[in-house]
Amino acid sequence: MIPSSSSARLGETLAQMIRLRTLTATTIEVARREVVYGCLDRDRSIYLVEQGQVKAIMPSREGKECLLDIYSAGDVFGELCLVGDGRTEMVSAMTPVVLQRMPAHQLVEAMEDAELRDEMVRHMAGRLFERQQLIAGLVTEDSEYRLASVLLHLGRKLGRREAHLLRIQEKITQEELSAMVGTTRSRVGFFLKRFRNAGLVNRGRDCFMAIHEPRLQSFIAEGYQPRPRPMPTERTAA
Repeated sequence: MIPSSSSARLGETLAQMIRLRTLTATTIEVARREVVYGCLDRDRSIYLVEQGQVKAIMPSREGKECLLDIYSAGDVFGELCLVGDGRTEMVSAMTPVVLQRMPAHQLVEAMEDAELRDEMVRHMAGRLFERQQLIAGLVTEDSEYRLASVLLHLGRKLGRREAHLLRIQEKITQEELSAMVGTTRSRVGFFLKRFRNAGLVNRGRDCFMAIHEPRLQSFIAEGYQPRPRPMPTERTAA
């Protein structure tokens, strides 16, 4: 897995503190599609993903859903309980998951440790940067480029790196991608087909999606580029 560096460092530090019993945590298991917490829940806990994947969704008053992010092993989520009494998002399990649940007040007390405090600040700043990028993309980019940015983000966060490829193992549905991008499922399907034809992504037998990182990054910066053709084989005159 390739979580963001700030989140990975915080997750590693919290996991070590839990092992050393300098931080109290409860291990919980959540089945696929079950809810970890819902909107308006007065849940005052912060979570560390030990195994599996969860997704955070924010619904609108009209019933539409915005998929904020997907969290996997080593990721921390739920930290917004530090600034509000009720949850503004719902988090549910995409796969069977194992979580470490930490009371927020104990984590705040543990931040007397300077290293943990610095890592928490970097984590929160990194999360804020990701949200700013998401908002800027929604305002300034069309949906095809937003999808490309989302796929690159998910590939780097959830994927297994093999040379220039990022292999995402767990299935992410077109409905989930459309909720992240802010477009329809049919448009996501259309764009994915174009991406496959251009060699930006592919489906493999051993993974849900293989993302060609340099090509997708180049597409986001420059748009579609002609795919290189193999050189013709020279024949030796008889």
